[in-house]
Amino acid sequence: MTVRIGVEEEFHVIDIESGQLVPRADAVLRAVARYGETFTGELPQSVVESNSEVHTSLDGLFSDLTTTRARLDRAAASEGLAVVAAGTAPLARLGTVPSTDGDPRYAHLTGEYRRLVDEQLICGVHVHADVPDRDTAVRAMCVVAPWLPVLLALSASSPYWLGADTGYASWRTMVWQRWPTAGPPGCFAGAEEYDRVVGELVGSGVISDPGMIYYDLRPSDHLPTLEMRVCDACPRVETVILIAALYRALVTDALARLDAGEPGCDGNHAWLRAATWRAARSGLEGDLIDPVTRRPAPAAAVVRSMIRRLRPALEAHGDRDTVRPLAEEALARGSAAERLRSAVAGEDLLAGVDRLLAQTRGRARSPRHRTAAHTPRHDERAAAARVP
Repeated sequence: MTVRIGVEEEFHVIDIESGQLVPRADAVLRAVARYGETFTGELPQSVVESNSEVHTSLDGLFSDLTTTRARLDRAAASEGLAVVAAGTAPLARLGTVPSTDGDPRYAHLTGEYRRLVDEQLICGVHVHADVPDRDTAVRAMCVVAPWLPVLLALSASSPYWLGADTGYASWRTMVWQRWPTAGPPGCFAGAEEYDRVVGELVGSGVISDPGMIYYDLRPSDHLPTLEMRVCDACPRVETVILIAALYRALVTDALARLDAGEPGCDGNHAWLRAATWRAARSGLEGDLIDPVTRRPAPAAAVVRSMIRRLRPALEAHGDRDTVRPLAEEALARGSAAERLRSAVAGEDLLAGVDRLLAQTRGRARSPRHRTAAHTPRHDERAAAARVP
């Protein structure tokens, strides 16, 4: 089966002069409304989400995502704003970003979860991959989940929180995992057991609906897909492409193993939360927990081991020749978190925001204090660019 993929990207809305996170998502959404329902708001008024089309090829996904970012860039610039793809915005202050008005669900979350909502100033990237049915999706989770921390490490882009270096590559992960149903998924025999557990959680009153199952991996409620939610938003589109390709290969590999009658896993996922913490702490700059040995190993070794394991699945979709150079480039460049730290160390936090903005736009460098009137339009030819 050809496994199609779709991507949801979340973007921070920042003031283009100060680099500060601002509650102006509504202004960006109004400006970009002519493009239809591709763009939506989120819980905090500082986040805009884009939803790609469904794609079979990485080239098509790349073109889609670059077009989306160009449209958001133009819409934000027309309001004196900018959008940044990163797990956290380096320059932000608590108490300045309320939750989105007019949505009863968001109002409930704000009243019930209080400080968690106040501090939900984070952005991620989610990837959906086709599965035959919901039961298969749930059984595949056990095969895919042990490799998710590797994808997290590749995406890590959030070392700064409220203007300070946290010491983590992905502080977004630490903020996100405080929710009662966030983190690695458990092991389930199939959709019936999974739905029963979700029903029990809703019945407990701790969460209000199945949409609050915030596992790093979950079956969609309304589509025949398996959704990956573990990653930080990524400044570079190329990183999103790499992660989407690897995730598709993980799902394809899991489906093949299930079809061959292999057991999903040994039922022991206690180590997986620790592996997720390790990836959030170190990114690509330290050890990761090897899912095969469950022992620490250099990040580069674990990434390359995953690509070797997934070779048949990558080749089945024609993705291997794209993934290998992108992965080697990522390992050579280091995580977005580490590159961001280097930019800040050389100048200041605003220089770090400039770097994130330039990478989100797809440019090598963004001049500081760029005004809306002097912001060049994103090169439309980027929409037709091919994946490197």
